[in-house]
Amino acid sequence: MSGLKAALLGTAVAVVAAGGALAQTAPTLRVGMAAQDVGRLDPHFAVSTIDRVIVAWMFNGLVRFKPGSIDPSEIEPDLAERWETSADGRTWTFHLRRGVQFHGGFGELTADDVVASLRKAGTAATSAFSADFRAFQTVEAVDPYTVRIVLSENVPSLLGLLTNYSGGFIVSRRAVEQRGAEFARNPVGTGPFALDRVTPNQSAELAAHAGYFRGAPQLGRVSYRFIPSDASRDLAFQNRELDVNYGRADQTWINRTRQVPNTVVDVFEPGELAILNLNTRQPPFNDIRVRQAVAHAINRAELVRFRGQDVAREGQSLVPRGYLGFAQQQLPAADPARARALLAEAGHPNGLTIRMIHTQLPEMLNMMQVVQQQLRRSGITLDLQVVEHATFHQQIRQDLSPMVYYSAARFPVADIYLTQFWHGRSRVQTPTAVTNFSHCDQADAQIDRARVSTDINEQRRLWAEAQQILVQNVCGVPLIETLLVFARRDNVDYGYELKGSMSLGPMITERTRIR
Repeated sequence: MSGLKAALLGTAVAVVAAGGALAQTAPTLRVGMAAQDVGRLDPHFAVSTIDRVIVAWMFNGLVRFKPGSIDPSEIEPDLAERWETSADGRTWTFHLRRGVQFHGGFGELTADDVVASLRKAGTAATSAFSADFRAFQTVEAVDPYTVRIVLSENVPSLLGLLTNYSGGFIVSRRAVEQRGAEFARNPVGTGPFALDRVTPNQSAELAAHAGYFRGAPQLGRVSYRFIPSDASRDLAFQNRELDVNYGRADQTWINRTRQVPNTVVDVFEPGELAILNLNTRQPPFNDIRVRQAVAHAINRAELVRFRGQDVAREGQSLVPRGYLGFAQQQLPAADPARARALLAEAGHPNGLTIRMIHTQLPEMLNMMQVVQQQLRRSGITLDLQVVEHATFHQQIRQDLSPMVYYSAARFPVADIYLTQFWHGRSRVQTPTAVTNFSHCDQADAQIDRARVSTDINEQRRLWAEAQQILVQNVCGVPLIETLLVFARRDNVDYGYELKGSMSLGPMITERTRIR
């Protein structure tokens, strides 16, 4: 019987662990995801929710968020067991755990792997998060178990960059070198689960890493199944073919799923802030009056009612609520008449049509269709070009859509969100591209000065000023913040209380079990 067939039947399987030793027979956790396929499993390129969820089960950082939490004050040791910093905050020394093993027989983690990983994460050609590491002056191995990082300038949260999240994941240097481009579909980490295989458009199968440094996982396998249809995924969950189900952040879905016997619905942080990013360098959005028309067309209260009070709240700035440095802004009020007048002033008395690329991911598509209706009331017709989610990410980074709906959560400090989405260095189609789809750069000075300031009050003032400038220039239009939703069988015990997850899905750890 194949591992996949066993997973589908929910039977226990004998797992050959990543280190090659035969692990004890243990159950398979079956997770349903709203996806056609995974994209890139190189963690430094894992930008979509689909990829972020699974890479967090396979990789570690030097430090980590406490499982179930996104509170920066609860960051704790991971691959590093301790660290020190210099008085000026620019030199950090990390002491690694000894005996940590990579998957697939790639040997023990050493400082060379950490150095190679952080250099990779900080290089645009090998990472989607390189801009986060621009202050890294040197990264060097002092000895096989000690890494020293020297910064060219202070950063708001050095530990935040080194967590088990985005560019902070540590990879096997040797595996990256040997596998090259194939590493994106055949990655090697140190986490509790190792990739066994990916069956395109079907599933990614993970095997327990018996040599995991925190102890062998209680699960034998994780079957990460790609089921893009909400109805099909929900039916599979109701028929007990899935143990965990990616949920819709929708009140009706939550209420209905809570009625399924033996089911727990987890609603957790962070709130993903959805924004309409407007390309200020291309027609029609190079005219601020058109951008202002879009802003007046949006009715955030209506969007919250559509999504549901349990899972949604109005966006209040171009940085999510709760982030250090968030500053609530006075946003344009919903006013279709004003929007039409602005369009007429801009030379579009009969309205205009905008061709927009958008993902088929159901949750994002449903919300965009509501936005589409709001814009139509104000004379703006959206010609939605719906594509597969991985294709969506590729095409918006090629600057092929003048309007980009993007929903994201980041490490909860304003600097990272401002830098990735609103700094000139992060403009797409540039050598240092991240996710600045608007091509705005008007607040660069404030963002840069706040980043290096050692005075928290000065940082807060500059971050607030940056948000005000960006809102006034209508670089983007905040929509709503949506909390994350997953359903699980009540016999699935994650091993912690799920209050938040920066990977945007439940962390499956060595303590996760099926009771």
